[in-house]
Amino acid sequence: MSGKAAGKVTGLQISPWNLVLLVPLLMLVTPWFNFDKPRLLGLPFFYWFQFLFVIVGVVSVAIVFVATKGKPVVKGKPDRLGDQLDEGEA
Repeated sequence: MSGKAAGKVTGLQISPWNLVLLVPLLMLVTPWFNFDKPRLLGLPFFYWFQFLFVIVGVVSVAIVFVATKGKPVVKGKPDRLGDQLDEGEA
């Protein structure tokens, strides 16, 4: 038999909502937006587009937070790390 209990998922679990956090990383591809025009309130496109991506990043994190905050956290599970502190065993 395997060491797993039937019906319980163990190990690393990743929510598909976390993929939304990849969207702000698109800002790192600067050749996509390294332009002077169009300007917005006198700011070159490069700068106001970066500022727009700050807002996109905040919205992305908020979406992932709201979508995943209802996931239950496994509690009451025994700690798998041994408690082998050098406290002396008298």
